[in-house]
Amino acid sequence: MAIIITDECINCGACEPECPNNAIYEGGIEWSMLDGTTLTGTYLLEDGSQVDVKAKQSPVSDDYYFIVPDKCTECVGFHEEPQCAAVCPVDCCVPDPDRSETEETLLGRKERLHL
Repeated sequence: MAIIITDECINCGACEPECPNNAIYEGGIEWSMLDGTTLTGTYLLEDGSQVDVKAKQSPVSDDYYFIVPDKCTECVGFHEEPQCAAVCPVDCCVPDPDRSETEETLLGRKERLHL
């Protein structure tokens, strides 16, 4: 499962610097696949669309910090647990119940993001 940030987020920002994939953004901020990765060219998102890795994408949330699911690996391959959840003072970084992913899937994503 990718991690999501719930609407209980207090916008403290503690989670953002902890993410090894640069998958966490402040609400309202555009993001790109290139941010914090070694990607080049285009990237196939899990919804099947191809994006230029440099292209800015719309924010997932305008109101509070958010995690880009296509960049989240739950810290698999980096840490023993998701670092965003470990540092969140209000426990709003939780597994996304709508995205069940295996450790193999998460490790594959890590390998694609960090060549």
